Amino acid sequence: MADTSEDKIEVTENEEWKTAAKGKKRKRANTEKMDDEAAEQGSAMDVSQRPYFPPVKKEKLQNGTEVRKIPVPAHRYTPLKENWMKIFTPVVEQLNLQIRFNLKIRNVEIRTCKETTDVSNLQKAADFVRAFILGFEVDDALALLRLDDIFIDSFDIQDVKQLKGDHLSRAIGRLAGKNGKTKFTIENQTRTRIVVADHRVHILGAFSNTAAARRALCELILGSPPSKVFGHIRNVVVT
Repeated sequence: MADTSEDKIEVTENEEWKTAAKGKKRKRANTEKMDDEAAEQGSAMDVSQRPYFPPVKKEKLQNGTEVRKIPVPAHRYTPLKENWMKIFTPVVEQLNLQIRFNLKIRNVEIRTCKETTDVSNLQKAADFVRAFILGFEVDDALALLRLDDIFIDSFDIQDVKQLKGDHLSRAIGRLAGKNGKTKFTIENQTRTRIVVADHRVHILGAFSNTAAARRALCELILGSPPSKVFGHIRNVVVT
């Protein structure tokens, strides 16, 4: 008789634990539903309370004009003044853009106008002026306006090899050569234009040509003799 009473007590205890667990699950389900409903109501309120602004039309966005600004360093003021008409004429007459030199912020500003037929001309004009500011001649920079596959590639001598003091000066001298002969030879063989401005090097030309010129200049920086570099360029051009 004692065993049956103990069994009944265990059964009742188990049933109480089961009913308690079911009650907890129901409470959790109810709280989750309440949270979801509150979140939906809050999101609906957020959407309704947000201000609605219609999309801005092109006419209202700075009168539909786009602007490019090119900073001019101090050492390029004089060349810019001397060649201003050569820069001004193709930008205004060929590309139908407006250009000016802002003396306060010392930037060349180019913008579109009503006569502008193609908006992509704005980027062409900006690249043309930037090429002149980097040191290229106006006649060479005009290739950016006339041809679509002309680019400017720039790199730092320090990116190729860490050089300081006289070692950096000698590397710059190897790039130029005596009376600029090394630079001219690389330009003629790769059909590019090269500007060496202190420790910065700028290359103007087609993609494959600028890659060949850059490879040759990197070899010179690393110490290869010019004759060996010229031979590599000939092999690349022939192949």
